[in-house]
Amino acid sequence: MSAGLPDDQVLTSHVRAHLEANVAVTQACLETVAARVAVAARLILDALRAGGKVVLCGNGGSAADAQHLAAELVGRFARERAPIPAIALTADGAVLTALGNDYGFDRMFARQLEGLVRPGDVVVVISTTGRSRNVVEAAASARRAGARVIALTGRDGGDLAPLADVEVRVPSDRTSHIQEAHITIGHAICAILEDAWHP
Repeated sequence: MSAGLPDDQVLTSHVRAHLEANVAVTQACLETVAARVAVAARLILDALRAGGKVVLCGNGGSAADAQHLAAELVGRFARERAPIPAIALTADGAVLTALGNDYGFDRMFARQLEGLVRPGDVVVVISTTGRSRNVVEAAASARRAGARVIALTGRDGGDLAPLADVEVRVPSDRTSHIQEAHITIGHAICAILEDAWHP
């Protein structure tokens, strides 16, 4: 043990506390949002069968989640199959910086959606607070374009809740545990789509 650092038992107790809190949030999700996740998966499945695509966005850790889930859909989740049409609006640095510069941070996703999204598509917006302005603008833009909106949120759902066709709200106020639940929820949706979608 290095001088001034907690011993292994203290560190282990910190890890256990975090994992136990994560388990509690996951258990709460089982009881409160599992059915909503199934509805969200059905919405995406119906869109894919009608020729639509999935578009995802978020900020920070939620941006990483958007890219992670798009990769699972276009590539593969658990088995080899045809690619599922999906794109993360957070993946192109040139587009993001150009739009941020020319239109402002609040419009960087909405502007992309105006060019990419059509009726029948599904836009997945991810925000732990439900209040990220550019994500809220994205949801509003998607609705104007005739796309369906799935919102992955936490806390009280924020401004995204009324803009979503399906809101999946993680029952937690802690950002880290909301993010952990979001990726688990996203993986559950990926698994459903992989099993059920056959182009």
